[in-house]
Amino acid sequence: MDFSRVNWDKLQEKTIETLVMAGYALIAVLVLGIILGLLLYLTSKSSNKFVQVIYTIITAIVNIFRAIPFIILIVLLIPLTKALVGTMIGAQAAIPALIVSAAPFYARLVEIALREVDKGVIEAAKAMGAKNITIITKVLLPESKPALISGLTVTAIALIGSTAMAGVIGAGGLGNLAYLDGFQRNNNAVTVVSTVVILIIVFALQYLGDYIVKRVDKR
Repeated sequence: MDFSRVNWDKLQEKTIETLVMAGYALIAVLVLGIILGLLLYLTSKSSNKFVQVIYTIITAIVNIFRAIPFIILIVLLIPLTKALVGTMIGAQAAIPALIVSAAPFYARLVEIALREVDKGVIEAAKAMGAKNITIITKVLLPESKPALISGLTVTAIALIGSTAMAGVIGAGGLGNLAYLDGFQRNNNAVTVVSTVVILIIVFALQYLGDYIVKRVDKR
């Protein structure tokens, strides 16, 4: 395997593209996922028919976008992507699809994390006269922080994998490098090096996520 055929400057450029795509998408996923997860949690047990309708609609949206394969979702979102970023090629073009695919996934993890919060703590807050917004900001989110961070770590790793798939259809990043410069040009060294860099990023994210969880978990 001839590693002299690897363009290291281009590898660095594509690595940055991957990190930028995943980073911007992860920030949006964090915000949207928590909002959707909270809505799912808060509306799931309501006896109010209007609230039940809202829960059904949100659940349907989350399930639909979770079920669509990412590569198909990119194609479906081409009109939206072109309207938002003006192009369907390059690192920026992949971000809308990354957000739409990952936000519902993280929302479910958020909902699960919130359901695991000790009911006794919630009841105690209610007994003290805490309002819903106070319960959310002072009880639910702080108590579920380790699970939320763990879920975000899993989502971040999934996003890295999705950027690689997006690269195959021209979105840039390490996936694009591995496919165009590696596979299509029969340059196995580029494919191997690109794969190794992706693995390093994944392992680093997992280590960082586990480290932060250990620091914030007071149990």
